[in-house]
Amino acid sequence: MSNLGIYLLLPLSVLIGFSLAAQAGVNSQLRLALSNPIQAAFISFLVGTIILGVIALLQGESWFKPNALVTIPWWAWLGGLLGAFNIALSIFLAPKLGALVLAISIVCGQILASLALDQNGWLGYPKIEITPNRILGALFLILGMFLVVKK
Repeated sequence: MSNLGIYLLLPLSVLIGFSLAAQAGVNSQLRLALSNPIQAAFISFLVGTIILGVIALLQGESWFKPNALVTIPWWAWLGGLLGAFNIALSIFLAPKLGALVLAISIVCGQILASLALDQNGWLGYPKIEITPNRILGALFLILGMFLVVKK
């Protein structure tokens, strides 16, 4: 993909960032009402599952290609587990860390994991070598996390 194509898609990624920051706050309020982060995560996933189920049904496409279930790698089934972990832990951490520290620390974890995923081409990502620019950019983000956390 060209740089122009990437730049045109960046606003969508930024939109995801806005929604993730809002989601942690929304789910934390749900936790306050329910007094339990796991119950709040369950309700959050239930609402999302219903919405996605309705959209999937409205699309009218078949759910599985022939032999799809036997070709799916075992680790591809872990997305729901990772999502549940992320949401439940975010609900727990949001009122303790605040929106900015929670967001930047999550991003730092994503950056560190992404460097390894890209370098090795793991989990279906294209293999993209680590360059000095990528390392410098990651270090700036990590430095930013420490600056934001410092009171």
